[in-house]
Amino acid sequence: MDSHSCIIAWGSGEDGQLGIGNNEEKEWVCLVEALQPHRFRSVVAGSRNSLAIGEDGKLFTWGWNQRGTLGHPAESKSENKIENIPSQVKALSSVKIVQAAIGGWHCLAVDDQGRAYAWGGNEYGQCGEEPERKDDTGKPLRRDIEIPQRCAPKLVVRQVAAGGTHSVVLTCEGHVWTWGQPWPPGDIKQISVPVRVQGLESVRLIAVGAFHNLALQEDGTLWAWGNNEYGQLGTGDTQPRSQPIPVQGLSDLTLVDIAAGGWHSTALTEEGEDYVTRSKPTSLSLITLITILTMSYGKPLSNSPSHAHAFAVMLHAAQVNIEATSVHLHWHRIMLRIRVYGWGRGEHGRLGFGDSDKSSKMVPQKVQLLAGEDIVQVSCGGTHSVALTRDGRMFSFGRGDHGRLGYGRKVTTGQPMEVPINLPPPHNLTATEAEGHWIAKLVACGGRHTLAIVQWKNRSS
Repeated sequence: MDSHSCIIAWGSGEDGQLGIGNNEEKEWVCLVEALQPHRFRSVVAGSRNSLAIGEDGKLFTWGWNQRGTLGHPAESKSENKIENIPSQVKALSSVKIVQAAIGGWHCLAVDDQGRAYAWGGNEYGQCGEEPERKDDTGKPLRRDIEIPQRCAPKLVVRQVAAGGTHSVVLTCEGHVWTWGQPWPPGDIKQISVPVRVQGLESVRLIAVGAFHNLALQEDGTLWAWGNNEYGQLGTGDTQPRSQPIPVQGLSDLTLVDIAAGGWHSTALTEEGEDYVTRSKPTSLSLITLITILTMSYGKPLSNSPSHAHAFAVMLHAAQVNIEATSVHLHWHRIMLRIRVYGWGRGEHGRLGFGDSDKSSKMVPQKVQLLAGEDIVQVSCGGTHSVALTRDGRMFSFGRGDHGRLGYGRKVTTGQPMEVPINLPPPHNLTATEAEGHWIAKLVACGGRHTLAIVQWKNRSS
């Protein structure tokens, strides 16, 4: 991130999850000042806590720590174990963390060597360790892991994802492994040893909700399994699946990103649109070279949309001899537009289909209210969502109490509304540099709060 960047937060602060030194809720974005000396590559918002990963691989956590979710013993001995100022996870200071996830009350992280770590609640084996103590009925008693420890030690991991009471990892070979309690407790037996999810090969991205899972393959196929009470698997029904099944309605689209909230899911797709950008009389005497640029999928171009590259078509003078005349040139350009699809639980408008349609969707449907925006990321929380545009604007929708939508009104809405970033410019800027505005680079939705990394952009840039 640029040196003039920071982390902002808004929404519920009841458990200290905003990291602002108090437990107040914020209806507008506010600066997480304790993290100002550092530069960050990622943030994650959980149900009641938060974490941030520095560019140097250092991990910071804050919020609710009653189950050891922050990666260290609770500082407070009281029943309400809250830490509202971010602190570094010392147990991981000797490794470089590159990605992390927060579940119901446990966390996962992976370092630059592909080693995975887990900590927090482990009563269902979600941290990869067998719960040791059981009550008279044989039910596991609560067991917390307060200090991060290795999990799935035999796997080389490139992504971790955490559900309500289970864990999922993606390996460098493109395989998916899982452990813990994958469905609501009591529905299926928990496992503490990683088990490979059968039927999935060449997976490049995973996303996990409370009790459902998504996996995107290299060939663009999206698979889903787990709880399906609200249609969050996108299979056209509400039947749960213990094994992966293809998500309906996306097979002819190019998927570039996926996200899973508590009970809903989203996908970003690239869709090409053909535009005539010029049509007027032009005088030609001889064509010596024509270069045609088009969008396709392959090696990215610098400063171009993802997966765009140029093809050159050469027409040399020896091959083409055109007499001077007046012709019409029509320049066609294939523009790649990112579209948002949502499905699953629609209550509170978390899918973004407007205030007149808050029903659940059994199959993916295009979010038309975001069709005019160039979306690059969508983050799904428990009951709200935020979409991020390429030019750094954020649009929130869903449940609005506790200020989680970030625009000053506690109004629940399915209409995407822009989140204003009303913060002063960074310190020590010249007069010219101070003429600019903040843009968002990454957003993360939690249970009742939201985090984002923002960067200062002056007019000259």
